[in-house]
Amino acid sequence: MKPALIIGGLVVVAVAVVLGARWLRTLEGVQEFIATYDGHSTQLEAAPEGMPWWMGWQHFFNMFLIVLIIRTGLQVRTERKPPGYWTAKKGSFFSPKGNTPKKVSLSQWLHQVLDVLWVLNGLIFVVLLIVTGHWMRIVPTDWDVFPNMLSGAIQYASLDWPTENGWVHYNALQTVAYGFTVFIAAPLAILSGIRFSTWWPQNAEKLNKIYPVEWARATHFPVMLYFVGFTIVHVFLVFFTGALANLNHMYTSRDVVDWWGLVIFLVSLVVIAAAWFLTKPLFTTPIAARMGKVSK
Repeated sequence: MKPALIIGGLVVVAVAVVLGARWLRTLEGVQEFIATYDGHSTQLEAAPEGMPWWMGWQHFFNMFLIVLIIRTGLQVRTERKPPGYWTAKKGSFFSPKGNTPKKVSLSQWLHQVLDVLWVLNGLIFVVLLIVTGHWMRIVPTDWDVFPNMLSGAIQYASLDWPTENGWVHYNALQTVAYGFTVFIAAPLAILSGIRFSTWWPQNAEKLNKIYPVEWARATHFPVMLYFVGFTIVHVFLVFFTGALANLNHMYTSRDVVDWWGLVIFLVSLVVIAAAWFLTKPLFTTPIAARMGKVSK
């Protein structure tokens, strides 16, 4: 199917959804429903406000790493002839004791290196979420999250969006999306990715039978697609629901409207673009050679 037909079909579906949602909002019952459930589910009174400095840094590191992880993951999936291969040193971090060192593409080596950094960053993030109580902002704590999610979905689809104050209280859709990403999607990415990594024990027949590699492959790629979709929607809403305020929340940890958040965001894009360029084999091969054997 031609890309133009796919894009045209998506546009038609999007227009139909918007028109349908706007029609729904003309119904008295739907108006009463939205008045009762404004899109914000009940949040624990102890939930902290704002975004601390560490969350801003974690947000940048996560974006930096996830972009490169998606890029290298797609390279691993699509490249027919890798630019080179890498074999870990026996008994090293990438080839645990008992494993015969696997020969993998340079793309997979880089993918795993980035994965290690992403997991480390994620573990720090989750620990800080729990210790500071910020987990209460992204974990639903009341059943009213479901009607509020429906209300929020109707409001977003109608392009008459819910009133936002992310500094104080995420809406129900944000809460569920952030919580799902941190506590479900990320662990699924890790558990599925490790199955066909160089860390997986080669001779564990029972473990291999319990967790076939096909299951991991069937999970890993859809989870990657989820992260891509989440990122696109997240960035879109950041810019169209008050860009300056949202970017200051995320990058300067301030509840103000000025240009500093946007400036730092643009600088972060330059850093990511530079890293994207530096992931070429010309630059990564010398590093890979220090961690194992590089071959053609």
